[in-house]
Amino acid sequence: MIWLAIIIEFAIQNWIDAGILLGIQFANATLGWYETTKAADAVSALKAALKPLATCKRDGKWQTMDATILVPGDLVLLAAGAAVPADCIVNEGRIEVDQAALTGESLPVTMYKGDTPKMGSTITRGEVEATVEFTGKNTFFGKTAQMLQGQDGLGNLQRILLKIMFVLVVLSLALCFTALMYLLFHKNESFKEALSFTIVLLVASIPIAIEIVCTTTLALGSRQLSAYGAIVTRLQSIEEMAGMNMLCSDKTGTLTLNKMEIQEYCPTFKDGETLQTVLISAALAAKWKEPAKDALDTMVLGAVDLDGLDVYTMVDHSPFDPTIKRTESHIRGPDGKEFKVTKGAPQVIAKLCGAENKPEMKMRVEAEVANLGSRGIRSLAVARTAEGNIEEWEMLGMLTFLDPPRPDTKHTIEQALENGVDVKMITGDQVLIAKEMSRILGLGTNIPDASGLPKLDEDGKIPKDLQKYAKTIVEADGFAQVYPEHKYLIVECLRQVGFAVGMTGDGVNDAPALKKADVGIAVAGATDAARAAADIVLTDPGLSVVIHAIIIARQIFQRVKNFINYRIAATLQLLTFFFIAVFAFEPRNFCITGFERYTGYNIGTMPPLSYSPCEIKVPSGFENVPTDNGPALGAYINSLPADQQQQFISGVEDEFPNFFQLPVLMLMLITLLNDGTLISVGYDNVRHSPRPEKWNLRVLFLVSTVLGVVSMGSSLLLVGLVMDSVNPGSLFENWGLPVPPYGKLVTMIYLKVSLSDFLTLFSARTEGPFWSMRPGKLLMGAALVALSLSTCLACVWPQGDLDHVQVEGLALKGGDNYTLWPLWMWIFCVFWWWVQDLLKVISYWLILKFDVFQARTGALVNLRDAFSPSANEIADEVTGMVETKLLDKKVAAVEEQVTKIARTELHGALPPQLARISKTTAIARTSMTGANLGRTSASQIVQQVAEIEDALAQPLGGNISAAERAELEKRADAMRQAAARLQRVSAVRGDAPSGSGPTLDTIESGKHA
Repeated sequence: MIWLAIIIEFAIQNWIDAGILLGIQFANATLGWYETTKAADAVSALKAALKPLATCKRDGKWQTMDATILVPGDLVLLAAGAAVPADCIVNEGRIEVDQAALTGESLPVTMYKGDTPKMGSTITRGEVEATVEFTGKNTFFGKTAQMLQGQDGLGNLQRILLKIMFVLVVLSLALCFTALMYLLFHKNESFKEALSFTIVLLVASIPIAIEIVCTTTLALGSRQLSAYGAIVTRLQSIEEMAGMNMLCSDKTGTLTLNKMEIQEYCPTFKDGETLQTVLISAALAAKWKEPAKDALDTMVLGAVDLDGLDVYTMVDHSPFDPTIKRTESHIRGPDGKEFKVTKGAPQVIAKLCGAENKPEMKMRVEAEVANLGSRGIRSLAVARTAEGNIEEWEMLGMLTFLDPPRPDTKHTIEQALENGVDVKMITGDQVLIAKEMSRILGLGTNIPDASGLPKLDEDGKIPKDLQKYAKTIVEADGFAQVYPEHKYLIVECLRQVGFAVGMTGDGVNDAPALKKADVGIAVAGATDAARAAADIVLTDPGLSVVIHAIIIARQIFQRVKNFINYRIAATLQLLTFFFIAVFAFEPRNFCITGFERYTGYNIGTMPPLSYSPCEIKVPSGFENVPTDNGPALGAYINSLPADQQQQFISGVEDEFPNFFQLPVLMLMLITLLNDGTLISVGYDNVRHSPRPEKWNLRVLFLVSTVLGVVSMGSSLLLVGLVMDSVNPGSLFENWGLPVPPYGKLVTMIYLKVSLSDFLTLFSARTEGPFWSMRPGKLLMGAALVALSLSTCLACVWPQGDLDHVQVEGLALKGGDNYTLWPLWMWIFCVFWWWVQDLLKVISYWLILKFDVFQARTGALVNLRDAFSPSANEIADEVTGMVETKLLDKKVAAVEEQVTKIARTELHGALPPQLARISKTTAIARTSMTGANLGRTSASQIVQQVAEIEDALAQPLGGNISAAERAELEKRADAMRQAAARLQRVSAVRGDAPSGSGPTLDTIESGKHA
């Protein structure tokens, strides 16, 4: 479209306009090139990782070769420290394999004959021969690379901009073509003049720079994000993060520290033993003076003071033996006495300590292992020989360890919920470990394994029936024991049913899902493949920066939306004004009337004018015509014969403008000054939304139309008033204003459109009155500069012709001898700006009150393209889901504080009121466990919250400190607000509370103790 306009501009020799359009087009192309340069980075990183070396048996000899030339059936050697070169099958023996790059599992996995170590994993212990099963793209790792290909496409913002541009272009083409036909066949304009006007109008009305301004705003936002340790690699992802309503997170290294840590809980089996003494014995069972050999030794040795072990001497050491599942050391103490220590699997150590003959110890060990195992907590038993008998073993205790959550993870998840973003944990680790971590983080314990998840088709493509898994995926709190293709398909399934999905991860196994997600986030320390696939790369550990990124992204979204709202309004103003002006006004009549009043020719009863509003051009064939003296010119005309009079008058009238237009330069100045200055929108002050953003284009166009119609209508009114000023009894005459020359009318409209455009921006940036949000300093400064420049140009524009259109500076005396027109223009524009802003506020009020285009309900449905719970089954399922989870956390916080008060302040005794609160919070949390997907009505939950409030309003009893009481009140207030949010959202589903139940007002007006 733009190229067509450029060609036409060159064809009609409008060189300046064509040059400006070429510059804009090249700028757009440059930005597009920049955005696509990294398209193949993720695949390249994976290809680089797909080239390990392999030890293979060929021609009866073992030889090292490039793993890319392996074929199925080759015999390879898998030894400690080596990377697995292909998907293999273990022939004999036993090895330990680190699969963290594939599954995220923290500890190595033991594999035996028939097991299949995957390409991309690493052998940590042992040595076996294995047969190659799959190579290259057929391996799990290769399929990961395949999943990364072909995922580039239009971002959500680009799709939105295309829709907006399509509407505006179609409207512009229709109106401009209609105007062209009208000028050609009704006004009898020349084809070149008519085409020049319509092309310039078309170019000025189409928001060519909309993508440049939006991209610049996003780029400025990316700089803000970098201050929080978030590096944006794809600008469009900022807008998508603003609308993100589902965050899928890898566990290991993202939610957790990716480092096993000893837990405080340590069951002991010998009097006098503590966690510290058991740790020292465990450290003595390792070579503490050498680098740790495995993850368990690293964990144990990192938890003790190694310098304190120097008083011991290691006589002998037996490293970990997979057949007996323990390590053993022979130690000489500082007193010269010798003893042995061992650490290993609890059942093995218990048996070593004679558990078969000690049923009490055996039962306790089994009970501890079962209890810890049910929560996904690993354990390590430690034993030492008895004093005086180096062959008799005594059980000391059991060390418990876990990859703990990051300190900020739980709070970050709660903040995500407060911002309307649901969180799911997706991990390759075991189900029990995943459930325990999910319980600790408050995510819920509905964590199934991957057995019920979809898989890629045989050709590696996404299954066509993927959406049938949507309900299962949405209802789950997360998934465990998943492979890369599962993460990839989980993300794609959520996207297909309407979620805007964010995905965090750090490993190669996360790369496909990071690429597929609307917003892929590589956490600190991520692999090259993960960083290349991600849209945002975090440089600081943990997920807390994601919350900052969400808030900043929503602020940027507001700026982009405000600009687009303004840009649509400005386009509608400009386009419809000139379109209607072509049909509605006859500037030739204005000029003829002014000419007649100036010359006295055919004046009738009208009073004379001392000047001609329009330039008088003498027709050819007439000489010595006194055009600078009206009465003399009138006398000259009257002195001519009748036929020459008619010829003279017709010649003069033919030179008067046939339709109203602005010179090309003025239109280009309006466009360039406005769009150039509006880059400062990226620095504007805005409020971020508490919920994920979504585009409601119908509401956007409606509000833009209101803004544009007021600006357009006031411009038409101005032209009409000026055109009428030449007639006796006009408003101008009644107000004592002179008839403006036509050149000043053109300049008036230039200044009016310029001022209205900028003032419209200040209306478009808020839903309330324009003063409800202070504009950014840079935006205000840029606007003042542009307004001043436009005003100055309008004041001093030299008198003359531009593109055959008369122009004249408003502050020049000219024929009307009047220099206050700029002041009147400012008064006129500011008045209509207030009218415009008032109508905008009324429009938003009506839109929200009557839910026009689902403006109110659509914002509460947590799907990107759904604006009603009835839109589909998933929309109904997820409406209120996040609010229920948030309320559950707030109720849990109240319950936790009551428990703390009972334990620390009341020595375990609960007064009746606190007991009532504790009981009601437990019931409410049980209700919400079933209500995660709307199984329990919100009114029931809100009623239970109201009961908690009622109990809090009564004297609590007991001697509770002011600090603890204040904390309880604070948490209760947060609970009340969360309940109000749930009730507000549930009203959209028609789940309003019954007449006997509590209302929003009763919740919000509840009193605290």
